[in-house]
Amino acid sequence: MTHRILVVEDDVNTARLVKLYLQRDGHTVIVAQDGAKALEVAREKRPDLIVLDLMLPLVDGIDVCRTLRQESDVPIIMLTARTTDTDKLTGLDIGADDYVTKPFSPSELAARVRAVLRRLPGERGPEVLHRGDLTLDFRKREGFRNGEPLGLTRAEFRLLGVLALQPGRVFSRERLIDRALGDDFDGYERTIDAHIRNLRRKLEPDPAHPRFIKTVYGAGYVFSEVDGEES
Repeated sequence: MTHRILVVEDDVNTARLVKLYLQRDGHTVIVAQDGAKALEVAREKRPDLIVLDLMLPLVDGIDVCRTLRQESDVPIIMLTARTTDTDKLTGLDIGADDYVTKPFSPSELAARVRAVLRRLPGERGPEVLHRGDLTLDFRKREGFRNGEPLGLTRAEFRLLGVLALQPGRVFSRERLIDRALGDDFDGYERTIDAHIRNLRRKLEPDPAHPRFIKTVYGAGYVFSEVDGEES
């Protein structure tokens, strides 16, 4: 299936290479070379996915991502030359679906684009799910704890939904990718760990001692069974 993809990259050679690889997959590719133009094109063309460089002239990638998230839920893959966990988590926290660290392989980026576009919505669950003081509203894709909104990104909500629908079941990273985010490919599992860290920071009263999402070392993650009714 052909998709419209917006590539936001100020380096001409990098933009040309990314465009070439995505066009080989049959996509229609639009290129913007600064953040202001990216916002203009995104609003006008309504792309199916955005590949967004972090370091941009006029408006940087973080601000572009933050602005777009207030306006739509278009999938965003962020390109970053920064390699610290803080930088990566910042991108995911404001709504990016994935990140690719520069220098990167164009074929890997193309694979990640395919995975996001083929993302599975996960199990069809109840309209509203209660787990203890946690509430998930699948109609609005919003999570609440003690009635307070958690401010989850789309990817975080999908991961939490898959885990919370089957408390006590251990999900491997590969299984979480398949059920919540998309197809597995080399390197993608690191993103699951980043999303889980963000989820714990928003969800857990004490992220260092998780109550809801626990790690099963060597196996994956599990939603701990808590008292509460499902509706």
